[in-house]
Amino acid sequence: MARTGRRDEAHARAGSPARQTGGLLEPSRSTASAYDDRLLSNPLGDVLNDPHPPITQTSARSATDAAAAPEAAPGPAAPEPPPAKPAGRTVRIFGRTYPFVAPNIRDPRLHLAAVIISIHVLGQVALGFRVSVPQILVAILVCAVIEVGWTLHKTGALVWPASAMLTGSGVALILRLSDMQSDDHWSWRGWYVFALVAGLSLLTKYVIRYRGSHIFNPSNVGLVAAFLLLGSTRIEPLDFWWAPFDGWMVAAYLIILVGGLLITARLHLLGMSAAFWLTLAVGIGVLAASGHCMTARWSFEPVCGAHFWWVIVFSPEILIFLFFMITDPKTSPAGRVARVAFGIGVAMVCTLLIAPQTTEFGAKVALLSGLVVLCVARLFLERFLPAPGSERDRLGAFARGAGGERYLTPGRALGRGAIVGATVVVIGATVVAAGAPARESLVAASAAVSADPAVQSQLDVDVDPSTLPPVTVDPEVTDRGDLSQADAQATAVTLAENLEVEAQALRSGEKSLLPSVDDGERLITMQGRVDDVIETGGAVVPHYTFGALHVVLIHTEGQSGLSLGFEARGTVEEVTYGVDGSERSRTTSPFARTFVLSRPTGARWLLVDTQPNT
Repeated sequence: MARTGRRDEAHARAGSPARQTGGLLEPSRSTASAYDDRLLSNPLGDVLNDPHPPITQTSARSATDAAAAPEAAPGPAAPEPPPAKPAGRTVRIFGRTYPFVAPNIRDPRLHLAAVIISIHVLGQVALGFRVSVPQILVAILVCAVIEVGWTLHKTGALVWPASAMLTGSGVALILRLSDMQSDDHWSWRGWYVFALVAGLSLLTKYVIRYRGSHIFNPSNVGLVAAFLLLGSTRIEPLDFWWAPFDGWMVAAYLIILVGGLLITARLHLLGMSAAFWLTLAVGIGVLAASGHCMTARWSFEPVCGAHFWWVIVFSPEILIFLFFMITDPKTSPAGRVARVAFGIGVAMVCTLLIAPQTTEFGAKVALLSGLVVLCVARLFLERFLPAPGSERDRLGAFARGAGGERYLTPGRALGRGAIVGATVVVIGATVVAAGAPARESLVAASAAVSADPAVQSQLDVDVDPSTLPPVTVDPEVTDRGDLSQADAQATAVTLAENLEVEAQALRSGEKSLLPSVDDGERLITMQGRVDDVIETGGAVVPHYTFGALHVVLIHTEGQSGLSLGFEARGTVEEVTYGVDGSERSRTTSPFARTFVLSRPTGARWLLVDTQPNT
């Protein structure tokens, strides 16, 4: 009996939620609802990423674990009281009872999940997201199973995996297979990629930790690692711009804005989001003014200047990033000043990383990587900023400095303004310098195409538009609204001219003519054929006659630009010339292939590839 009394006293001193009742250890209600009570008392705390409530091994023991029964004196057996039932939420599995922490309607994670799921639904029914329902569910399920198992092992309790499901949902929202089509709603293609990326993303929360807390936003760091390791030929991120701006896009914006504003305001993170967005708008504005461009899988021509600024700054993907990714309470600072500084820092690093990129793939990975960099820098940044809740942890007090003056003198205000201005100039110059390689590549490509008028004056290339058949346009092309029937017919003339310039290059052995009409793989192939002509002295020159032309959209790998595919049928006459330049033979045969054209500089349509007709 003394041993039992000491044990109960030890439980009481330790604040154990277990109490002895009729020989059973009964978990109290405070154990099973520990997370609920904490959420209700502090709804604005760091609850978005807490994997479970603070449940101890002792408090989470099965309610069926019996205490040692003391010896009793012989005598008539007293009737035993019925077993006491646990007072909290519990579930019974294989004869054992476990505390269960159910989702709480006031949990901000449920509100965030509602926003993300709404976007998933819109993506499937209206926005043409190239991700399937099984891919989404696999990512969510894998994360949920991992977190439930991890929490059960550590605490002995079953906890609703709200954070893990957000991680899986976030991965599925951004991750895409490069060859995935928008109408494959129920495809299981590449499900293991989503499972692997989502699972490894969640595991970073348990493995990469500092002082008891994870360092990185799980979905963010997992996606960055996947994109860098697998590359654009296998996977790619969600586009900056999802669809034409119509009613469905308006609905998506409203869901993101309303949900994001409500959640970040409730968690006192709105200042961080605003600081990020304003800084990014200025930084991308400087980059756009310097002449920066990028190619995008949804645009026929490079996205440059004001269009580039608009696409980045007002992209729905940027809104997802600033409302629901950088505002992770567990991986962002706790103080007001530190949070604003964190948002500014993320935007600056993102801008610097975006500057050298020439494709949407590169720009999007750079954006995600900026947060990874700042999550590491946060560990050092907080040491130099006011402690959370201190007197200086207000923007006004921090701006006035350590002296505590209520107002700055004109001299000090001028001096600090000069420092801020000089810092802005230096950062702006750094952004422009970082974007120099991207601008140089565009200038080089433009120079090659700009020689086209001179080339045309030297070559006898004259294509009569009346000799071409009427061009039929695929509905996917016409739905875009930026390529009319007349445009398609004019582009067919350009295709015929490009093929004739290629023929002239083969006939004369002049590789310098090819960059004016070819690019990419087609340019490399044709240059190789001209080299063979120079080496052997003989040439086989094709001349195409089109019988039918149908225009479709071609999505290239790596989000490097949208292309047009001319599915052509007709005949090709191949003329063979000998070393002395005399004609040796002519053969005519039918052909059926797709000629792929793009506008890498926004000027002439260039032939970039040929493919078999589908």
